[in-house]
Amino acid sequence: MADRFRTRRLDWEDVRFFAALARHGTLSGTARALRVNHATVARRIGALEHVLRVELFERLPTGYELTAAGRSALRAAEAMESAAAGFLRFKPEGSLTGLVRITATPSLAETFLIPRLAALQQQHPLLNLEITAERRALSLRRYQSDIALRFGRPERGEVIARRIANLAYRFYATPVWRARIERGAAPRFIGFDEAGTDFPEAQWLAQQFEDATFALRCNNQTGQIAAARAGFGIALLPHFLAAGDPALVELNLSRAPPSRELWLLTRRDVQTNQRIRVVADFLLDLAQRERLLFEGPR
Repeated sequence: MADRFRTRRLDWEDVRFFAALARHGTLSGTARALRVNHATVARRIGALEHVLRVELFERLPTGYELTAAGRSALRAAEAMESAAAGFLRFKPEGSLTGLVRITATPSLAETFLIPRLAALQQQHPLLNLEITAERRALSLRRYQSDIALRFGRPERGEVIARRIANLAYRFYATPVWRARIERGAAPRFIGFDEAGTDFPEAQWLAQQFEDATFALRCNNQTGQIAAARAGFGIALLPHFLAAGDPALVELNLSRAPPSRELWLLTRRDVQTNQRIRVVADFLLDLAQRERLLFEGPR
């Protein structure tokens, strides 16, 4: 493998563009991330393939997919990125350096992960963390993310999947709304917009309350909890997000909503990557410590 990449004409900038394209999957997405035009990205990739004398990507209608040679080259490129980061800064012996990308839903990323990941960064100050907060599942296979936290059992693939928690769901609203419900008022709900109607919690709510009136719809749970605090109505939210919120109380409207499984996913080829393993282990330990917050009182 080392002989394949040994060349006097190898340009580090070409390698940087290659790694970015592997993560973003399209010329346009890579160009936006690197603030260049897509022709520059294509030219850089072509130059690198010419130097290495291999095809690094399959050009598909949906984007760029790494070939087997491309996956091998990406490991070398990531090693070069880590080496460059360590070269620019003093590296105490034994410390971790480099970038680890985590993807999770906005509610999980913004209210749970980010505040607690500060402890990990304090342990490893040269470790760079990148968190993408969105419900759209980023591709581990395309190297868009190193670690993914996802709801529901994952489909089979070249990933290591570990179930780390069961997420309990409850109804939450302001004390004013609780008093209205106790006096016999019909509930008004806060829910997902049209794009979120396929989410299991949205489907369950629609089945349990077929004639429900929705005061407000939002595409994410952080917006829904804000609406609940403002008094719009009743929100079906995960326990970890709403429990302990001083503006909200729990309501018992029906049988308890079903829980959802939380899974931690990594690619199989990261088992030899120390920094990703350290972050994954931290997240596994964190989920274990916070199990009561996720699952709620029994």
